[in-house]
Amino acid sequence: MKDCVFCKIINGSIPSKKIYEDESVIVILDIEPSSNGHMLVIPKKHYVDFTELDDNMLIKINTVAKKMKELIYEKLNADGIRIVNNYGLQQVVKHYHLHIIPVYKRKQKLLNIDEIFEKLK
Repeated sequence: MKDCVFCKIINGSIPSKKIYEDESVIVILDIEPSSNGHMLVIPKKHYVDFTELDDNMLIKINTVAKKMKELIYEKLNADGIRIVNNYGLQQVVKHYHLHIIPVYKRKQKLLNIDEIFEKLK
């Protein structure tokens, strides 16, 4: 969609901190993270919400989410993750995306997104 911020990130017209990309999804760091390493898994095809996704895309997104969980544990020493999908009123950007939010035992100061990106590369 022409005005979708995620579609613009996917086509390269808006920069992002890209952690992963393949033919069907990208993973970027959230620009307003709730914890260090907060990522978004975004399908490249524009879907408004999870009800539009076919089973193959849901499997693909979850497979990538598992890979990102391993990366977060390895590079950021997270103690857990939260996986969040907002729908309806809670969904700010109307392009399906899955939040992967690292959880830490000790409260952490939010680092600059560039610092987190460097750790995850």
